[in-house]
Amino acid sequence: MEPVTHLLFGATLARAGLNRKTALATATLTLAAEAPDLDVLGRFHGSVFGFEHHRGFTHSFLGAFVVAGLILAFMYGVYLLRRKKYEARYEKLPPRWGLLFAGAYLASLSHILLDFTNNYGVRPFWPFSGQWYSWDIVFIIEPVLLVLLIAGLALPGLFSLINEEIGLRSSGPPGRVAARAALIGVVLLWGVRDYEHRVAVAALEAQTYQGSVPLRVAAYPYMANPFKWYGIAETDHAYAQMLVNSLTPEVDPEGKMTLRAKPDETPVTQAAKQTPLGRAYLDWAKFPVTEVESSQPEGGHVEGGYLVRFLDLRYDYFDRRGGRTALGAAVVLDPQLRTVRELFGRAGR
Repeated sequence: MEPVTHLLFGATLARAGLNRKTALATATLTLAAEAPDLDVLGRFHGSVFGFEHHRGFTHSFLGAFVVAGLILAFMYGVYLLRRKKYEARYEKLPPRWGLLFAGAYLASLSHILLDFTNNYGVRPFWPFSGQWYSWDIVFIIEPVLLVLLIAGLALPGLFSLINEEIGLRSSGPPGRVAARAALIGVVLLWGVRDYEHRVAVAALEAQTYQGSVPLRVAAYPYMANPFKWYGIAETDHAYAQMLVNSLTPEVDPEGKMTLRAKPDETPVTQAAKQTPLGRAYLDWAKFPVTEVESSQPEGGHVEGGYLVRFLDLRYDYFDRRGGRTALGAAVVLDPQLRTVRELFGRAGR
């Protein structure tokens, strides 16, 4: 998910009750809920290195302990720098560092869970297993989810101001009921999305594509609309791409399904797939296809060589094509099929 959702989710977790048991709970859990994305710093070592290690150790159950420890160390440092102010402010509710560590670990796990719900996937058992897992039920930006979390955090403040105006006093930090209601709302949203996803997948499995039974199918979400899905069906010779309406349910309701023939395997594509980028991309991609072009010298490539592009069809959304996906990759090979250059992201378009 995008960073705002992670931050809001961490703050909501804290407001659900932990902020009544220890000081610094909201700040700690909010930071810990986004901290696993520190792995984006790997991009400074190059886009290929950043891609290979994204959603790796920091997005694993083991790595969450390290992430929680880093956040706790940071918060302890902040506390020491402003100790007198914090001691005066939290006289009746001092920081409980063991409880804060547990909360930070929980918030780090929430990050993994939220990322699991979209179609990029996570590797929660890394480094013991590099297997990718994804639920494919929520778009990377989910407005309904944002509304639930914002309401759960903002409404208690509004009601608190109203209570002050009429002379009522709160017995503790406000927001526990609203935060819990927001979290329940998130779970219900996931339930609806999961049900509609299952309906869409079942509809895809029930079809034949040019007379062929699909080997596997997948349905990927759109933003906000729980009934609209981007469907992919793989057959022996092609990939079918179409929209799916899970409310009806109906596959290809507009009759615009496209078929993409599976590319032939050649020594060029085999060589590209054996490069470090090729292995990492194919390990992550669910519906990978390759395209081979002759390399051109003016682009910094080798004359007479090859440019092999990788694309994962799950990001080639059926009705949003206007260029190559930002999650594409490319490998430049010389005429002897030796690696000249590896490109990921928009550089690989």
